[in-house]
Amino acid sequence: MLIKLAWKSTLNRKASVALTLVTIAISVMLLLAVERVRQDAKSSFANTISGTDLIVGARTGDIQLLLSSVFRIGHANNAVQWQSYEYIKAQRGVAWSIPISLGDSHKGFAVLGTDDNYFKHYQYGKKQHLTFKAGRAFHNPQEVVLGATVAKQLGYKLGQKIVISHGMGNTSFHHHDDNPLVISGILAATGTPVDKTLHVPLSAIEKMHSTGHSKTSRQISRPQHTANHDDEHEHEHEHEHEHEHEHEHEHEHGSTNNSALLHNLNSTPGDLIGSTKQITAFLLGFESPLYTLQVRRNINLYKDEPLLAIMPGVTLRELWAMLDIVEKILLLITLAVVLISLLGMLTSLLATLNQRRRELAILRSVGARPWHIFTLLVSEAILITVLGCIFGVALFYALLIAAQSALQSQFGVVLSFSPLSAYELTLLSVIIGAGTLIGAIPAARAYFYSLADGMQIKT
Repeated sequence: MLIKLAWKSTLNRKASVALTLVTIAISVMLLLAVERVRQDAKSSFANTISGTDLIVGARTGDIQLLLSSVFRIGHANNAVQWQSYEYIKAQRGVAWSIPISLGDSHKGFAVLGTDDNYFKHYQYGKKQHLTFKAGRAFHNPQEVVLGATVAKQLGYKLGQKIVISHGMGNTSFHHHDDNPLVISGILAATGTPVDKTLHVPLSAIEKMHSTGHSKTSRQISRPQHTANHDDEHEHEHEHEHEHEHEHEHEHEHGSTNNSALLHNLNSTPGDLIGSTKQITAFLLGFESPLYTLQVRRNINLYKDEPLLAIMPGVTLRELWAMLDIVEKILLLITLAVVLISLLGMLTSLLATLNQRRRELAILRSVGARPWHIFTLLVSEAILITVLGCIFGVALFYALLIAAQSALQSQFGVVLSFSPLSAYELTLLSVIIGAGTLIGAIPAARAYFYSLADGMQIKT
């Protein structure tokens, strides 16, 4: 009976109740959205790389190595010698390895040099393997595989030719125009930095850099002549031309040998003439977790060069812990919004309470007791809060549908379209409880109103 009366009383004050419902619904939507983004961002962050036991690079900080090798943020201070990589990957218990070479870019997107093990063993999320949306993996040093975001934002298709630039960032003053690459495949979206990466064979990286180095060396070493001795100048010029012709013949012969090696995708930096024989980092997977700690210790004590081996799962948790203060600030701001909306409901109930004295006095005159009046007003507050939460949940799922694809493509955050979790339901229960307590304040005031106060004629 009281619930029905509370419902009719609420409908009788449509304007003020509607405004209160909107404020509560928006605050609930914001609270649930922030909480869902926080949880899914944490999950997406932790699942950026999975199934990898160790990441090995030059000795630096754990987080710096993780950011540079996995997130393509920052730069590695030093490189890893190819001989060290060959030695470590041959250790007992190593099931697979993935070399990584960074330092080039294409229109602001990172270029990653690797081998075919990358597409076989790299995992993200809950041990999900990379899949192709279109095309296939590279088969020779003239091919490139694009991440989903790269292909979408730049509008690239299979078979197009692109040019890689030296250095990281949006602006580069050196482009490898003499080594264009053909797009052989486009990866499916993963919600990780893989989507914003171009993948090329290690041999392609070495080819581009060695070719650029050869051209620069030839330009710098070219003799300078003066015009003071014409005969001598002509003789030297003829001799230089002959020598340069021999040099070009040797260079072409060397380039032919290099091309033969580069045509084989499995050729390593150590096979290339004039190569740096270095990589940025490499990933390791083991046959058993028992090998992880032992090999990690051996790598950190490696004497030939200073190396660092990190466990990506542990380092990811450490990195997220650094962002804990941001989580707390977001949650506090959202809770403040919810509190303000509830205080708005309190203001609305108190403002209308003085206008409802006559209504309450009539209820008392027909037999309603003070606790009936108290229950009536508390019921109205609960009803408004519950309706506000229901509308807020509806707005939350509408926002989830609208922003899901944008968040995944722009920020790599994959929002789960799932029922409310236990924690989210707990938050809603706390809001309803707070609304009940706030509704008790005007209800307590109405409790002490007397019949005479309600029926008194004001002059």
